[in-house]
Amino acid sequence: MGRGSPLVLIHGYPLDHSIWNETARLLADEFEIILPDVRGFGGSSTVDAAYSMADLADDLAALLDALKIEQAFVAGHSMGGYIALAFAKKYPGRVRGLALVASQALADTEERKRGRYETVRTVEEKGVSVIVEPTAAGLTKKRGLQNQLRRMIAAQSQRGVVGALGALAEREDTSALFATIKFPVALIHGDDDQLIPLERARAIKRLYPSAHLTELPEVGHMPMLEAPEKTAEALKQLK
Repeated sequence: MGRGSPLVLIHGYPLDHSIWNETARLLADEFEIILPDVRGFGGSSTVDAAYSMADLADDLAALLDALKIEQAFVAGHSMGGYIALAFAKKYPGRVRGLALVASQALADTEERKRGRYETVRTVEEKGVSVIVEPTAAGLTKKRGLQNQLRRMIAAQSQRGVVGALGALAEREDTSALFATIKFPVALIHGDDDQLIPLERARAIKRLYPSAHLTELPEVGHMPMLEAPEKTAEALKQLK
């Protein structure tokens, strides 16, 4: 949808591309918007084997190849940001600009990694329903949005959730990437994010001083749903 330079908007865990719908509409006059579902989520299939963020970056490269797009702006929300970073590391020449929305460059701590694998075991035993309430509550404090997110999370596949959790747990620290890249970077983060603190975006800003950092007051982990207009304006800073 839209017209202009290609902009890929990658959703976070455990969601699908529809989180971007309103923001995409606001950007359609300036970008050609590409809204993929990460493997295992939304309308995308997945595999039974474990996979990594680099594999998900390869998925994005294959999508761009299929669309005959050599270079694109790439924006990722939370897990989508990790995919965007992995793509920028593996395919730097294909990135016109990078945006991280409620995301970070750090890897999981050992404690966080253990927690993800505990969740894997629980989901494998009891299904996706066990993560719906705690995940929705952590994503935003806004009750109406929580209801929307509950429905979205509940609709995701068990295999997709399990695969993503493994990839999240094993992802690498990509902080060093910011010493090598040359393209524009936009950082968009809510100051009420309960999952990834705002300080993580500020840390990237210190690593890459030319990055455009937008701090959103009273916004949690879902800027594109909680503040779509401001999120869209911040994404325009990539151009």
